[in-house]
Amino acid sequence: MKKIVFAFALTSMLWSCKTVTPTAKEQVIQATINLNEVKNDQVLVTVNAPKVTANEIVYRIPKTVPGTYSEDNYGRYIEDLKAYDKKGNTLEVKKLDENSWTITKANTLTKITYLVNDTFDTEKGTGFGKDDIFSPAGSNINAGENFMINTHCFIGYFDNFMVTPYQLTVNHPANLWGSTSMTDQDNSTTTDYFVTSRYAELVENPIMYSKPDYTTFNVDGMDIQISVYSPTGKYTAESITPEMKTMMTAQKHFLGKINATKKYSVLLYLSSMKEDDAHGFGALEHPTATTVVLPEVMEKDELVKTMMDVVSHEFFHIVTPLTIHSKEIQDFDYNAPKMSEHLWMYEGVTEYFANLFQINQGLIDEADFYNRIAEKIDEASTLNDTMPFTEMSTNVLKQPYKDQYLNVYQKGALIGMCIDIIIREKSNGERGILDLMQKLSNEYGVSKAFNDNELFNKITELTYPEVGDFLKTYVAGSTPIPYEFYLAKIGLTKSNKQVPDAVFIKGKTPYISVNPDTKEIIVIPNMELNEFFTSLGLKGGDVILEINNIAYNYDNIYDMINESDKWTENDIVNVKIKRSGKEQVLKGAIKLPHQQKVHIEVTDASKKQLKDAWLKK
Repeated sequence: MKKIVFAFALTSMLWSCKTVTPTAKEQVIQATINLNEVKNDQVLVTVNAPKVTANEIVYRIPKTVPGTYSEDNYGRYIEDLKAYDKKGNTLEVKKLDENSWTITKANTLTKITYLVNDTFDTEKGTGFGKDDIFSPAGSNINAGENFMINTHCFIGYFDNFMVTPYQLTVNHPANLWGSTSMTDQDNSTTTDYFVTSRYAELVENPIMYSKPDYTTFNVDGMDIQISVYSPTGKYTAESITPEMKTMMTAQKHFLGKINATKKYSVLLYLSSMKEDDAHGFGALEHPTATTVVLPEVMEKDELVKTMMDVVSHEFFHIVTPLTIHSKEIQDFDYNAPKMSEHLWMYEGVTEYFANLFQINQGLIDEADFYNRIAEKIDEASTLNDTMPFTEMSTNVLKQPYKDQYLNVYQKGALIGMCIDIIIREKSNGERGILDLMQKLSNEYGVSKAFNDNELFNKITELTYPEVGDFLKTYVAGSTPIPYEFYLAKIGLTKSNKQVPDAVFIKGKTPYISVNPDTKEIIVIPNMELNEFFTSLGLKGGDVILEINNIAYNYDNIYDMINESDKWTENDIVNVKIKRSGKEQVLKGAIKLPHQQKVHIEVTDASKKQLKDAWLKK
């Protein structure tokens, strides 16, 4: 998973589950989602029950799903769950908790039905509120337009029947087409029929229904499908496919033989950013698919750049945890999860690869790559640098560890970088962390999990004692990583430098907000403003109407922020505002705020051979 906070600022792999009775494997669970009849923004789901001899059985909707690292309680979007015997009589149903229902006289149970609400229209404006579902892991029900079907939002499981095959039927309008990596085994234009080997496989296959807008291409034996839902038609799959093909071709070449996936789908949902639409931007990975949610107002260049960053991250999850994972991942419990201590690898190394492959394959230059590393060092410094990473990972679902999760994308990636540098140095540039992941892939693989407490010893065995020492000291230990020491090995120096900062935001705290009734952009009152505001005489409570004769409001606020990134010191700017109900124009020279940031540059030419091996080999 990767979260993106626009204008202000995880390991989905389950090929096997808990052991159950042999009789469960011989049965089939049939589920049907009816998209033709949407009432009160809800759809009806029917699940045919397995045959059981017990008097009671429990049906569960996931509390959490892998890759999200949060307890989201998807059962709260389920209403009116009813159980029936073969004569159509209702059976007694008791709700155990937010995600579970007990059904009595289960030996006569034939089916259950219930209504599903979508998650997009309940987000609190940012998609990252306390109770918000991360949009790429959520659902959308927009009759006749779009249905985002993350299957865990719609279909649950019966206790002791998680390895039972699932057959999913989706009835849908003829004008809507379902994009997925699953194979539709029904030729009808209004019915899709999918077969999966178990519940975990069903959960790992999202479907997006919308008017057909997709492209397909093949890269080294992998069929890739790009599907787009753009509410205004601003973007099409064809408009972003060239960049996606370039990126995914480079990823395949970078990975080499480590990847064996035959089909991969990218489902891109572009949000209108209206109050009842998605606001949690980013992506969620699956073994053969990625769901992406981004704002439609983004400009083409930024949309493509963001897609390259987030989709490449999710794609690299093919390596870990799809291929390399612990028993906590392989035997994942959707309603009482036990987390692995190796988020540094699942998310951190994945994020490192998502950046390294771009310099390795010539998509970015060295300066860009160094800037990315510097930004991660900066971001990591704002989080708890003494909290052992393994401890945070194991306890990530609870506080205070939960608040440190975002460090998997910062310090986690830097951990991967340091291990890569150590291996490069000890092997005279011949091997790196990708070689380690290939060896781990051969040692374990899709169907063989490792024990959490044995991984460090295995990595040390496959590499060098220095790698083992690093893991014990800086990953399992509380000692902050001395990045200067490791960067110096490849001829780089880390320093601090004053650089221009964003005008309308400091860190993740904005200086502006929007009036939801009028859509007006307002300078937030009662806060200390930066040099841009004070030099022009802008005050808290001022409404920004125009900048340089361009009118702005909520609908194009993203354009205003993008434009501000192009400003240079002492350029003249005109800002039309409304203060106390009266309009006026403020004119003056732009004074940009500055902040101290990490800067990385090459200073030791004698290390060029090792540096080039690190970046290019």
